Amino acid sequence: MTFCTIGVYGSSEEAFFAALQRSVVDTFCDIRWRRGVRGKQYAFVNSKRLQRRLCELGIRYVHLRELAPSPALRQRQSEADKAQRIAKRQRTGLDEAFVEGYRREVLAGFDVRAFVEKLGPGARNVVLFCVEREPGACHRSILAERLHEDLGISVTHFLPEQSS
Repeated sequence: MTFCTIGVYGSSEEAFFAALQRSVVDTFCDIRWRRGVRGKQYAFVNSKRLQRRLCELGIRYVHLRELAPSPALRQRQSEADKAQRIAKRQRTGLDEAFVEGYRREVLAGFDVRAFVEKLGPGARNVVLFCVEREPGACHRSILAERLHEDLGISVTHFLPEQSS
């Protein structure tokens, strides 16, 4: 089983789905709390529309909300962003309090075997999805580290071409 991650900010619909197809992704694991994104340019990753398109491409969709940071934890990151005067979409890293909170609240009870089971027996090339473009600015990078630790695998981070 291989894992990669992808975000959507800064990407066009075409570049986003092309990256998935080039990677031969067969399982799309959505690890967002809310499965919608503001802005019409990102409407293609709103849950129903995203699931329809993935189905057309033959890619299974799995939503694992339990791997998303809680609203309170996201609020802590937002406050850190404001204190540093960084816009969410320009962030390149995560506040240490967020990282520690995510590890404590989400990953402390993480069972990699149960996670793999939830992905299903057909999962071979799995992409972990959230919205931030930069992996280091998103909780998916923390989950990727944990998968590396637990499974001894490397996780590739995709950056689809930016839209102009």
